[in-house]
Amino acid sequence: MFNKLKIGIRRKITLGYIVIILCLLASVLILNNQIISLQKERNYIIKNNSHIHAVTNCIEKYILDMESSQRGFVITGEPSYLETYYEAGEKWRSDFNELYQLFENKPTQQQKLNEIKATIEHWITTSGEPSIEFKKENKAEAIWELYKVDVGRKDMETVRAQFESLRSEVNASMQAKVNDLDKRNSIVTHTLLGILVFVSVVAIIIANGISRSIVKTLTQVTQTIQEIAASKSSQKGRIHVRTNDEINDLAVATNELLDILERREWLQLNIAEIVTKYQGICAITKLAETFLSEIAQKTQSSLGAFYVRETTDNNIQFVKKAAFADARDDVGIESFKLGQGLIGQCALEKKILIYNDIPEDFRLIGTSLGEVPPKSIFIVPIIFENDVIAVVELATMTGFNEQQQRLVKQVIETFGLTINSVLGRMEIVRLLNESRAMTEELQKQSEELQAQSEELQMQTEELTVINEQLEERTNEAELKTRELEQAKRELEESAEQLLLNSNYKSEFLANMSHELRTPLNSILILSEMLAESSQSNLSDEEAEFAKVIHSSGEDLLALINDILDLSKVEAGKLDISFDEMNMSEVPVQIEQTFAPVATKKNLQFHISKEKNVTDIFFTDEKRFKQILKNLLSNAFKFTEQGSVNLEIKQLGQEQLTNNMQDLSADWLEITVTDTGIGIPKDKHQLIFESFQQADGATVRKYGGTGLGLSICKELARLLGGWISLQSDEGQGSTFTLTIPSLPNGIEEQKYLELAIHELEEEEQLSEVQEFSQHEVEVFQGKNILIVDDDYRNIYALKNALEKRGMNILVAKDGIECLDIMQSNGGIDLILMDIMMPNLDGYETMSIIRKQLNITDLPIITLTAKAMKNDRDKSLEAGASDYISKPLNLDQLISVLRVWLVSKGS
Repeated sequence: MFNKLKIGIRRKITLGYIVIILCLLASVLILNNQIISLQKERNYIIKNNSHIHAVTNCIEKYILDMESSQRGFVITGEPSYLETYYEAGEKWRSDFNELYQLFENKPTQQQKLNEIKATIEHWITTSGEPSIEFKKENKAEAIWELYKVDVGRKDMETVRAQFESLRSEVNASMQAKVNDLDKRNSIVTHTLLGILVFVSVVAIIIANGISRSIVKTLTQVTQTIQEIAASKSSQKGRIHVRTNDEINDLAVATNELLDILERREWLQLNIAEIVTKYQGICAITKLAETFLSEIAQKTQSSLGAFYVRETTDNNIQFVKKAAFADARDDVGIESFKLGQGLIGQCALEKKILIYNDIPEDFRLIGTSLGEVPPKSIFIVPIIFENDVIAVVELATMTGFNEQQQRLVKQVIETFGLTINSVLGRMEIVRLLNESRAMTEELQKQSEELQAQSEELQMQTEELTVINEQLEERTNEAELKTRELEQAKRELEESAEQLLLNSNYKSEFLANMSHELRTPLNSILILSEMLAESSQSNLSDEEAEFAKVIHSSGEDLLALINDILDLSKVEAGKLDISFDEMNMSEVPVQIEQTFAPVATKKNLQFHISKEKNVTDIFFTDEKRFKQILKNLLSNAFKFTEQGSVNLEIKQLGQEQLTNNMQDLSADWLEITVTDTGIGIPKDKHQLIFESFQQADGATVRKYGGTGLGLSICKELARLLGGWISLQSDEGQGSTFTLTIPSLPNGIEEQKYLELAIHELEEEEQLSEVQEFSQHEVEVFQGKNILIVDDDYRNIYALKNALEKRGMNILVAKDGIECLDIMQSNGGIDLILMDIMMPNLDGYETMSIIRKQLNITDLPIITLTAKAMKNDRDKSLEAGASDYISKPLNLDQLISVLRVWLVSKGS
């Protein structure tokens, strides 16, 4: 019974701990009982002693209250003192009785209490009551005589001494009991140490017994495993353990592992033996017989058949190639199709089938003694590349165990590849034999038709050469295709890099514009103010200097605008707005602009416009005029003598190509012809590139940046046209602009979806202007807040606006602006810069509009970063209007007048 009971290592250790814990628990209970008893006695002694002290103190206090009340009544005669006197007299007697009960069975203490009581009563009868009676009867002399003797004070001192003696005796009694308790406590401590020593000895004995039991069993298991390992798998021994614990479980698991390894070794040996037997076989029949014979022996099969897949005219069937253990060679059917019978269903579903319930009329297995029915059938499909390439059927009289089934499954995992290889080799041999037969037949025919053969041979050679050439061309084409694909990828990468560089360049040009426009703004304003100064503080030469400075600043502004235009065009961000324009006004406007230039240079200037030119033409008028001005400016610049001609004509339908007619029915041709220095043939393309001119001498003599024609070419392309050039060096030049009329614009460009701020090219007036009386009235006394971090702009704007009677306040950033707005409510208008430290213009305007809730105050933004969407972004942030730097003073004054008048009304 005990051998069958499983007591594990954990349970053994747990039982040992339980025994130790029970011993400890018993000792703890005993000691706890002793400790509780000692604690109760100590508590009783402390409580009793404390109560005795409290009661004695109360009695002593009541006696003192009686003495003080008695003296107070004698001195004052107030009856209220008697109440305290009599109340204390009742209480000390009650406490005295309680104290007397506490000293029960203590005659010595009770004797001392009686002495104290007698002393107190003596004081009451000799001093307390007589003095009260004398006071009531107003016998002052009797009271004097009583206090002169003062017997009561001696009684009080005697009471105090008696109480002190009583307390000392009580303390001595308590100390004796405490000492007795300390001795008992020491006994309990020694007892506890003895129990701990006993429990420790018991724990060591139990632990030693359990560990010996565990180590002994582990040693047996280890020795058995070492013996098995030393035998190199030749020993079939197993581990035997008599204990029924975890060591036994370990032995069982180890034995199971040895069984698995033994079965795995059996599988590997048999698989290797079978594979070795059919290696090198080239005929499918021989392969089937060898495989079937080996697999039948390994699985103890009594019958077997091997079927191989054959395809004839898209008709798939499995044909028997080998049979096992049948002298009549009629084991199984000769062939079957997919889904036909159990074996056909196995091939169709690609699943292994095992049947143990064999019907009685199934084929019998023949032996020398008779025939025996089989017990189990095993049908296995052999799969190659997810197709069933063969099927094996086995039958046995005993049944297929798991080890045999696993052997068959692992063998057929790679056998499909072997079958396919053999079939492939057989097919190659068949084709080779057919080829040999055809070769012999052709050889016979070649003897009869040798002449034709030679001709065919020549043609064959020619075709071979042609074939080789075609192969070479194909290879070259493939190589070129790969090269083109590589070039395409490189172009795409270059395009992405160019787009990224374009964005970087646009951002750089915008920042450069800001850095250049900021100081240029101050130069233009201050130089214009100096040139227009009405106080005549400057000499004529100094005034001329101011005009030159202002003119140079405008030239620099035009250069900045050209660079920005070029960057916008290259980045594809230039806004093109197609609208109608009046062509009849163009000659007049051009003549007004360039006639003074022609007169100054003594050149003839002719403008001709054919009568058939339509008056209404749809294009971007601003960009169209920009192209004309650039072409005419170049013509006048590079022409020293002779003439400049502008000719405008409309192309006829016969002059338009199909592509031109598809784009528009109306086309204009504008020709600018000059008699200037001309352009060499090899420079015709160069001059249309950015920052390029014909040669260095041209730059040194005539100046310029080389941007004009580049911008004109790109603008013409955006307008749907082009610019062509005819010129010879020293014979003048002819630039021809050809553009279509586009009422609906160019849809694929989607220019109408873009909204960018247009940079206007306006000429500044140099004449001195006087302020009108109405202007002074508008500006007089207005409070203008300038928010800018550049002291040069602040200085220029402040001087210009103060001259018109305005009061100027200055803030260096957005934070200072908000402080001024909160402290000063009389501001009429704000000039706000955008790019500032700490708090920029956008955030400042948003705070003013939303947080400060100031919606009717005009705010005009001033910025040098005139890029796409800046205007819209400023208006969204809360700006009322927008002006780009460098400022045109007249434009600024005009905007201020509009907003101040609007605010006043």
